Amino acid sequence: MLQITEQQVLAKLTMAKAVELVEISFRQLADGTAVNHPRRRVILATGSILHYMAAGNGQYFGTKVYSSNPKTGAHFTFLLYRSADGLPIAQIEANHLGQIRTGAASGVATKFLAREDASTLGIIGTGFQAETQIEAMSAVRKLTEVRVWSRKQERREAFAAKCAERFGLNVQAVETAREAVEGADIVVTATSSKEPVLESAWISAGTHINAMGSNWLIKRELPTDLVLDCGALVTVDSVEDALLESGDLVTPMKERGLTAVPAINFSPDVKRESASQITIFKSNGLAIQDVVAAGFLYESYS
Repeated sequence: MLQITEQQVLAKLTMAKAVELVEISFRQLADGTAVNHPRRRVILATGSILHYMAAGNGQYFGTKVYSSNPKTGAHFTFLLYRSADGLPIAQIEANHLGQIRTGAASGVATKFLAREDASTLGIIGTGFQAETQIEAMSAVRKLTEVRVWSRKQERREAFAAKCAERFGLNVQAVETAREAVEGADIVVTATSSKEPVLESAWISAGTHINAMGSNWLIKRELPTDLVLDCGALVTVDSVEDALLESGDLVTPMKERGLTAVPAINFSPDVKRESASQITIFKSNGLAIQDVVAAGFLYESYS
């Protein structure tokens, strides 16, 4: 069985390639040629959690397994199998795989939902996933300005400086979340917040939002009125998964007594109704995205 390291993942899986692969995964889900199982978790009293998710298509199937603990962080592994005969073919160190494909998912949604002239990005959060969010946005739109906010001044300033140098972009740290998102064409929330991190009044007509920081029912980044009352086109990577993981959608459902998820499955065929419509992509992360990326890595190194 092929062993693929983090360094090998970084050497082959560019953001441009990841956006291409994740788009393929969304198309496979839409046409029924892929199967995706929602994430499940084993939660221990020690604070350690085992997370696992699985998917497959005509070529490959596999599972991502990762542990997390508040003291030691998260540790990811992907196991890839061949669909034709079920044989195990690769084990992949997957911290960077998950980080890149999560950014790529937002990139694909932005490619198809954001206005063509979108050029300003506001991002809330500067954690592990935030950097590839900026990379993905710049892969699908020509960015002229990026505004970044997180709670700690020194962290957001260091993050802005790092991203400006790495991506050759105008990236500025700002003093408030409102400054980051008000007037932005594209907004990314990349936090672990349990309460909304922005207000609907800050969001301009025509803005596209990628809410990707939370995949727990007890957490949310978006306010109820933004999801339900602003005429937004709300999409999610999986409605099935949303009922298990999307506090951003389930909390508004509970507050308003709704029985159906107030979102549709994202696919590249979904389009905004007008230039002024707000669009939202709620990302939880799907194993099929990992499968398609892992298949590419296997083919690159076998």
